[in-house]
Amino acid sequence: MPAFGTSWLDAHPSPPLDVHAASAILVEADQREVLWARTPDARRAPASLAKLVTVLVAMQLASSLDQVVTVPAAVNQLEGDATRMGLQPGEQVSVRDLMYGIFLVSANDAAETLAQAFVPRSRFIQLMNREAETLGMRDSHFSNPTGLDDPDLYSTAYDLAIAAGAILTDYPQLVTIAGTRQYTIPATSTHPAFYLANLNELIGTYPGATGLKTGFTDDAGYCLAATATRAGRTLIAIVLGSDTHLNQDASTLLDYGFGIPAGSVPSYWLPAVHLLTQ
Repeated sequence: MPAFGTSWLDAHPSPPLDVHAASAILVEADQREVLWARTPDARRAPASLAKLVTVLVAMQLASSLDQVVTVPAAVNQLEGDATRMGLQPGEQVSVRDLMYGIFLVSANDAAETLAQAFVPRSRFIQLMNREAETLGMRDSHFSNPTGLDDPDLYSTAYDLAIAAGAILTDYPQLVTIAGTRQYTIPATSTHPAFYLANLNELIGTYPGATGLKTGFTDDAGYCLAATATRAGRTLIAIVLGSDTHLNQDASTLLDYGFGIPAGSVPSYWLPAVHLLTQ
């Protein structure tokens, strides 16, 4: 069974919005209905939107957000231009701090730490692909926890909307983290202070914006998973392969969705999804 319904889309074909992205989708999260789409099933490099699945797996493996884990030596092997929060091998940080690093500054060192904190890295990547399969992400495959370009790493706007929806439904505490404009992780005896400013420019500027995740690589272009809530309605906009108009693309999609009268979008019923990662 598909993750999202298309009754609205079938009756209201996507108008020609001024969206620069190569691929995009807009979903009403609670109703699980697609409101607008452009090549939503095209496989593309997802950049750091792959971290949506990284955090889903990590949340199931961690005992809590307060669990403390050790930064592995592998963080020093990241590419020189990889985005980081500044972790050093041997430091001990909480899962919560790593989530702030991932959602605010797209920290690859945080993603690699989560991928090696609970199980071997190879097993973690297996669990990412198992999680994607369980959620119904049928056109996705993950080969690393960061989203750095790799021929064997791909996803679609549709699939990434599924992952974003899972976070909204199952982990509201992560949505709170993703919607934070700035955050300081205080220094402890096991790590220095970290000062993080959210790369998602919609936070604090777009009315109702709640998150969720930015991304960019040479292969992927500019990418964004944008979420927003107004008057009890929550929308998910996934934008892949955009340019410097990324935030305008997301805003245009969200504006279109919120312009649809409340209550006019049908609800798409789905049985509960049981996440299996062990």
